Amino acid sequence: MAGRANAVNLAFAQAGTEDWAEIWEIFRRIVATGDTYPFPPDISEHDAFLAWMRLDDPCEATFVARIDDEVVATAYLKPNGPGLNDHIANAGWMVSPDHQGRGIGRPLAEWVLGQARDRGYHGMQFNSVVATNTGAIALWESLGFEIVGTVPDAFRHASEGLTPVHIMYQQL
Repeated sequence: MAGRANAVNLAFAQAGTEDWAEIWEIFRRIVATGDTYPFPPDISEHDAFLAWMRLDDPCEATFVARIDDEVVATAYLKPNGPGLNDHIANAGWMVSPDHQGRGIGRPLAEWVLGQARDRGYHGMQFNSVVATNTGAIALWESLGFEIVGTVPDAFRHASEGLTPVHIMYQQL
């Protein structure tokens, strides 16, 4: 399941355990800021692995984006819920702080959305997009997502305090 985005010479692939060290470095740095993901900023490597890596179910996957041999971004894809909700996908994305602003997020997002369609998902729902993460919100809206709800004070932002989160959705 590999693909290529020509804009920044990205190669996309499904991740394996051999990619974890590079994914962990991205994950650790992003989560430590306390401004976009609800994981504890001091999450252990073991708990991060269990939360991010999707290895055992054909409907789930963890992906990497590489430039040359370097992992510069990662994403996961999974059902948003069990049983009667499993036709709606959920996903998360992280671009290495060293590579943000280089046009990596959009092609990775488009590729993961394609993976969701290919795996038979009917829609994608984000449960907790922090309202101060305006870059992500703009990206998702430009890709066809809509804000379908807002939960006040649902995120304890490291510098902004209690912050709303948006629930965003796109039919696939």
